[in-house]
Amino acid sequence: MPKISLLPQKITLQHNNQISLLENLEQHGIYPEYQCRSGYCGACRAKLIKGKVSYQETPLAFLQPNEILLCCCLVEQDIEIEIKYIK
Repeated sequence: MPKISLLPQKITLQHNNQISLLENLEQHGIYPEYQCRSGYCGACRAKLIKGKVSYQETPLAFLQPNEILLCCCLVEQDIEIEIKYIK
């Protein structure tokens, strides 16, 4: 099961792709910004520092090469991401 490391908070979680990464973070009391939850708006983008994700369908939101969408990415291996969130 891949590990998700959140920077700069130095929090590590497990993720199994059964739910979205956004939902997993919310279940652990971490609330990133979001709006559509389906890859259209890009509000939940996070900076990918290390690791690999994929998408079942190409998101419509514009992403830079080092950005991911928490709402719809599939975690392929351990990742490190930088996010802003509300506790």
